[in-house]
Amino acid sequence: MAKAELTISSKNYSSWSLRGWLLCRLAGLDFDEVPVSMDDPGMRAELLLLSPSFLVPCLTDQGIKIWDTWSIAEYLAEKAPKAGLLPEEAAARAHCRSVSGEMHSGFHNLRSALPMNLKGHYPGFKIWAGAQPDIDRITAIWRDCLTTYGGPFLFGARPTVADAMYAPVCSRFVTYDVGLDAISSGYCRAIMSWAPMREWIEAAKREPDEMDELDVEF
Repeated sequence: MAKAELTISSKNYSSWSLRGWLLCRLAGLDFDEVPVSMDDPGMRAELLLLSPSFLVPCLTDQGIKIWDTWSIAEYLAEKAPKAGLLPEEAAARAHCRSVSGEMHSGFHNLRSALPMNLKGHYPGFKIWAGAQPDIDRITAIWRDCLTTYGGPFLFGARPTVADAMYAPVCSRFVTYDVGLDAISSGYCRAIMSWAPMREWIEAAKREPDEMDELDVEF
């Protein structure tokens, strides 16, 4: 049987690729990475938020192709129910889907104002006023989940779909030196020290390619 493949773009800039990759790791899926060239016009359009749809990451498994990150999450949760991508308890599972869906479909001001850039670090970065409500909503979600389920991950001791969805946000908060409350700051530290996240970041730092549009000197 052919090995599963995950098509991804830049590890430094692509938050959606990171989410898909983390989901595959959470599911324990044995897969090969298939990188898309930085010169691909479609990939660049996605990274610059100029594309109406996002076709990367794309998971191909047993002849099935899934190219939306939320669809990948649901597919893997069905494929590997014991992996814990979704919480066991029904109310927590619904809560997890809700906060993950909010990340999947929202926070557009945050995405445009604070693009993912794992190699970058901008101490004292001035947050655009339009992005602050997104930051406030995200940290409110985190505090609610961490208080309700006890941490260190959003739904308890094990990472879930929700942590894969919000992991790139943690990296953005570090890159742009976003001031956070103690609970949210602790969650960011937990995610940034999570072994799969560290593995991805180290690989991102080895990428030779850069996009001038996302490397502005602030």
